[in-house]
Amino acid sequence: MTDKDANDDAGREELRVPNRQLARRSEIRLGGNRRASLDSQDVCFMIRKFDSSAFKAVFRMASEPQRPHQWASPQSSSKRTRTMMTTASPMRDAFSKYADYLNNLNEKREKVVKASRDITMNSKKVIFQVHRISKFNKEEVLAKAENDLAAVTNQQMAKLVQELKGRDFWKLRRAYSPGVQEYVEAATFYGFCKSGTLLGLDDINASLLSFGDPSDEPLQINILDYLLGLADLTGELMRLAIGRISDGELDFAREICGFVREIHQELMLTVPHMDDTYDMKTKMDTMLQSVMKIENACFSVHVRGSEYIPLLGSGDPSYSVMGVSDDVEP
Repeated sequence: MTDKDANDDAGREELRVPNRQLARRSEIRLGGNRRASLDSQDVCFMIRKFDSSAFKAVFRMASEPQRPHQWASPQSSSKRTRTMMTTASPMRDAFSKYADYLNNLNEKREKVVKASRDITMNSKKVIFQVHRISKFNKEEVLAKAENDLAAVTNQQMAKLVQELKGRDFWKLRRAYSPGVQEYVEAATFYGFCKSGTLLGLDDINASLLSFGDPSDEPLQINILDYLLGLADLTGELMRLAIGRISDGELDFAREICGFVREIHQELMLTVPHMDDTYDMKTKMDTMLQSVMKIENACFSVHVRGSEYIPLLGSGDPSYSVMGVSDDVEP
């Protein structure tokens, strides 16, 4: 025995620990079914001799019990990977279809929003044109408004109908509802000024059938958007009535007052039975204010009509300001 072997034996004797827990054997899996066993005394000696953090880490990993699947061969690992990719492929294809559908729906929503804005802008032009009406230019103004309304129907509304083929118009109602409400307001406003009657929902939808294929379920304005547009109509009629009173057309103002009052009474009976009533209740309050403004204006003209005096410079000899007539010299 050499001196080196004697020193190793001495070091082992020094590291013996009289503890039965340390005397148990540590099994290290070397791969496959081969195993090697080390006494705790040998392990302590190896740690004492090779004092390095890397060796300690390797020893800690080797001393822990390993699960069988962690020592699987590379061949079985590759097979498992290929199996997972094969089973995950249908799910990935399904999510790809859902992603394409949502992307197409978002693109269509953007197009519908733009079409709704165009309808709103051009419908307001029709309303502004009708507000220029008077007893002197009624036929001319209504003819111009009719052409503008036909342009909105044949261009902007036709584009919206083409974008909303099939059942998509129910999914995208919030995107096009403001434009449709403004279109209903413009169409009914023009219809009342022309014939003194209310344009019905069936008449408006009938004008849109020619822009789409009946088999694709073309866009049809629903009853809620029609009623919301009708509620906005009362505000425009209130402005028209005040303007006609200022021009001396009291009979036309009274006709508008009765028409608006009748709409408000009918909607007061309908709104409580509606499902989605948040927007409608808000507009009902505004409608009531419009009715009260028209009634107050007509009432003031009727009661205090005798107190109204001609305009300045009218040439009426009976006209006077503060009790002084025009023929009195200063």
